[in-house]
Amino acid sequence: MDQTKALVQAIVEGMQEKKGKNIVTVDLSQTVGAICQYMVICEGNTPTQVSALSDSVWDFARRNANEKPLSIDGHQGAQWIGMDYGTVLVHIFLPERRAFYNLENLWADAQVTSIPDIA
Repeated sequence: MDQTKALVQAIVEGMQEKKGKNIVTVDLSQTVGAICQYMVICEGNTPTQVSALSDSVWDFARRNANEKPLSIDGHQGAQWIGMDYGTVLVHIFLPERRAFYNLENLWADAQVTSIPDIA
């Protein structure tokens, strides 16, 4: 497994650890002009859960893929936290913010994969 796919897997596991909902991966690796290879998007029910999801992603990516984000933004209000890993962008939303921005549908030619929620 290449390094980017290992990072995506670690990010998804971090989201699942804190019960992230509606997790999707968006494969932009074949999209000309894309700013990253993958986006991983999920949502949490409250600002507290959004923050916990971000912390868990950070831990899993560091431990399982030996990666740290280049930057993190949004911890203040925790309605939308963005984490930039260079080749992978992570977006953790409150449901209403996610519905408004609808990031997973911005690129018609990208492959979107839904990850089943863990009960």
